[in-house]
Amino acid sequence: MRELELLRPETVDEAAMLLRAHGYESKLLAGGTALILMYMQGLIRPRYLICLERVGGLNYIRHEPGADLRLGALTTHRAVERSAPVRENWPVLADAFHKVANVRVRNQATVGGVLAEADYASDPPAVLVALGARVRISGPDGERTLTVSELIQGYYETALAPDEIITEVNVPETAPGTRTAYLKFVSRSSEDRPCVGVAVLVRNGHGGVCHELRVVVGAVTGRPQQFSEVEALAVGHQLDDARLKDIGRGYADSIDPLSDMRGSSWYRKQVIAALVPRAIKQAIGDNA
Repeated sequence: MRELELLRPETVDEAAMLLRAHGYESKLLAGGTALILMYMQGLIRPRYLICLERVGGLNYIRHEPGADLRLGALTTHRAVERSAPVRENWPVLADAFHKVANVRVRNQATVGGVLAEADYASDPPAVLVALGARVRISGPDGERTLTVSELIQGYYETALAPDEIITEVNVPETAPGTRTAYLKFVSRSSEDRPCVGVAVLVRNGHGGVCHELRVVVGAVTGRPQQFSEVEALAVGHQLDDARLKDIGRGYADSIDPLSDMRGSSWYRKQVIAALVPRAIKQAIGDNA
């Protein structure tokens, strides 16, 4: 087996050109929390690791009133969960990043890395989809933008070309009166990845009538799951227990979950049916 070679570009353009030159023999190294583990377990065998540690300008959290939240791709999970602007304006995002693994992992794992990896059992993607987040992507042929929903296409599969790099994540401001929540159900240890994760965004009007509902279920298939036809059951109605139960059952019936060590397909369906109503209740402040 050939010796692994570590390459250290100093710009995004240089990193993208190295990806183009070495193709599928190369992997980007950001935080490395997943990549190094997969390499040590023999699941991947790249010839080159393109380390981004020297690439400047990708580690930041920027926000101005009336503008998107901008997260540099090399921003750590820990930085997001502790950021005052994030906690104040997007508390569900801070909460989701806080729930990832443990503080040691969160100090290393990056925002761009978790999306580029497209691990189905990650916490942040479902929340980012619910918030309508977008990613900026750079490559030798220029820049483009995709929603997180468009980016993640399946199990460890993204819409990134082999020579493209995520440089930034943009999270839009939410409308006044919007409430959010993220619930994570784990079937093993408290630091485990989710068996089911549910991200909710809800906006109610006068008399508690729902104007908008977004529900995104993560960790159950290859990509976060959202069903507008089920969400539509809420619009124009009060979110009483019967309606929430219908929405939870609608999501459970619409998803064909995987089976893995965290739970069978049947078990995940039961969790989805129970967790979706609970997450909506948490978002609107009803914890009964």
